[in-house]
Amino acid sequence: MPTVLSVSGSPSPTSRTARLLRHLDVRLGLQGHEVVPLDVRSLPAEALTGADARHPAIVEAAALFERVDGVVFGTPVYKAAYSGLLKSLLDLLPQYALAGKTVLPLATGGTTAHALAVDYALRPVLSAMGAAHITPGRFVLDKDVAVGADGSVTVGGAAAGPLERIVDQFSAHLHARPQRVSL
Repeated sequence: MPTVLSVSGSPSPTSRTARLLRHLDVRLGLQGHEVVPLDVRSLPAEALTGADARHPAIVEAAALFERVDGVVFGTPVYKAAYSGLLKSLLDLLPQYALAGKTVLPLATGGTTAHALAVDYALRPVLSAMGAAHITPGRFVLDKDVAVGADGSVTVGGAAAGPLERIVDQFSAHLHARPQRVSL
């Protein structure tokens, strides 16, 4: 069973980005993946802002990246780029923390003017970190992520179908890869 790390780079506890990721985690779980959620905002601020790669929480996060087959990155777009919180974590990980991994980049934002942030801001960093395969990413408008009173998430508008297809493509790629051998 492929293992997926689902990383939310949103600093907000009520983030549509994090809620969208948790919604997609369920889909990946139903497709036979073990999904491990990681909200970067739960990591100690002093470790992230102080660039303390030896902090136990950062070491533990790096170990998560090492043991998974794939990573889904979700980030809100701020000033045409991925979040500074996500950047702080990526900067503390080993240079090739994504080596051999399949990666799915996702972003949310208020306007389509930020849609290129996935391909022009986030994808180059993921590539530089050694990702073996980066599936097509997806930008989702905030207005297309509806959160119900019970916390349930519905993806609407033109985003639902393409987002499901991209997640399914990511899943299929993970299933097609040779599985890691545990020693």
